Amino acid sequence: MRVLIFENVFSNIAMDNKTKWQPFIYGLLIAAGIAIGIWLKPATGNRTLMFGGNNKFTEVFNLLQQAYVDTVNVDSLEEETLNALLNKLDPHSVYIPAKDLQMANEQLEGNFEGIGVEFSILNDTIMVVSPIEGGPSKELGILAGDRIVKVDTIPVAGVDITNEQVFKLLRGPKGTKVKIEILRSGNNRRLTYEITRNTIPIYSVDVSMMIDNKTGYIKISRFAADTHKEFIAALDKLKKQNMQQLIIDLRGNPGGYLSAATAIADELLDDNKLIVYTKGRTQPRSDYNAERKGLFENGKLAVLIDEGSASASEILSGAMQDWDRGVLVGRRSFGKGLVQEPFELKDGSVVRLTVSRYYTPSGRCIQKPYHDGYEAYEHELLDRMENGELKNQAQVRITDTTTYFTSGGRKVYAKGGIMPDYFVPLDTSYISTYLLEAMSQNLLNRFAANYLDLHRSELMKYGSAKNFNVGFQKNLINEFVLFASQNNLEREEDDIQRSGKYLTQTIKALIARGLWRDNGYFTVMNTSDKVLQKAFLEIEKGLPQILKP
Repeated sequence: MRVLIFENVFSNIAMDNKTKWQPFIYGLLIAAGIAIGIWLKPATGNRTLMFGGNNKFTEVFNLLQQAYVDTVNVDSLEEETLNALLNKLDPHSVYIPAKDLQMANEQLEGNFEGIGVEFSILNDTIMVVSPIEGGPSKELGILAGDRIVKVDTIPVAGVDITNEQVFKLLRGPKGTKVKIEILRSGNNRRLTYEITRNTIPIYSVDVSMMIDNKTGYIKISRFAADTHKEFIAALDKLKKQNMQQLIIDLRGNPGGYLSAATAIADELLDDNKLIVYTKGRTQPRSDYNAERKGLFENGKLAVLIDEGSASASEILSGAMQDWDRGVLVGRRSFGKGLVQEPFELKDGSVVRLTVSRYYTPSGRCIQKPYHDGYEAYEHELLDRMENGELKNQAQVRITDTTTYFTSGGRKVYAKGGIMPDYFVPLDTSYISTYLLEAMSQNLLNRFAANYLDLHRSELMKYGSAKNFNVGFQKNLINEFVLFASQNNLEREEDDIQRSGKYLTQTIKALIARGLWRDNGYFTVMNTSDKVLQKAFLEIEKGLPQILKP
């Protein structure tokens, strides 16, 4: 079975928790003879590519080893050379060293091995944000707000510990044991737990909830191995709550597995409809069709996208648009129409190599141009901001004027991303220097964690995120400004007035996340989400005739 990957296109750091991580190195090696006789093993079986010793790469590396004035780290030089070579091909073919492969795969495979906590480093101390459901920490009774002060014999509080160091201490093979000491609010003595590490799920469906008595909302953060299964569970839950119309949020979703995207599309499309097809220079056309009775083939549908929605997100949203299945709301998507296939090298490293392009049902390939080089490609999202596209739909630059048509006869265009049916500009009215500095210092998270630590018992009396959102109306802006000033962020009255409403709501949402995880966070933030509100409005007033199911 071939494994096709729609690369996650933004980098972040994976933690021993469910962070919004996107694998930071993707792509695959085409290195034409970096060494004599390289063995490549793709997911489809063994494939051998033999490069003769008569090439310049081999000659130069041999010269370096034999004649260069200083000792050369050949392994490091090879890796840099491989990445430079792949960047010349396209932006998404990348080499992954063996040591980074496990981390690169975790977010797509949907699990890792560890103790099972979401954590943050607060005031130089590891604080448990939440134990993960089904993990060993949860089963042992470790609580949100607990401070980890020692791991085995190693003190970890007050020592400038980093996220990477925490990973190394808390993660480990399933079945291995680790002893931690914690401090718990209201308890004067340290508590000791011996935890047997286990497989910990990384969820890709962040939240599923009803936003009124008939409208469901599902937020998908990536397309991983278990995303379809999570989506099915979310649909089942919402249908039991009388869901009649659905909003799927793909904003910021950088992609993942082809199979996950097509499986979810299959739940929404009927009659063997084409979802996507792929083809490349050496790859024949492969069609992916809706094959079974889906759970939500009828009922009104809206899909939210933005400039962070890439690859697999564009497959799903493009199929919904081409079949006039639902309405797309937001801003132009990222524009990635290339598909990677993983090839394993002899030393365990991997190259995820672009092998084909994908096409939406109407025939669109929405890959944005990359002929100006890797740096220009990476800068393209910033270009959108600078040219005003994110605030004004009229500034959108269509890079291909070829006209395609949806099943209902609407015009759509290829190249550069999926254009939504309804544009919602990026709101920057609340942005200020004060807010940006507070965010860069992680002050909002730190303040929310401190507040939650002091008031957890009274906040838990709300019982649910919905009740908390309605009932908790305390304005914490003055307390936050005082906290920020104590952490060397000077108050700026004009900036605080400009950003105050956003600061207040975000702090409230972060407190809710500490109590009810992502369900709490999105329950609060969704109340002022203009893209979501636009989608809800279009569903409520009835979709345009051409979009009616």
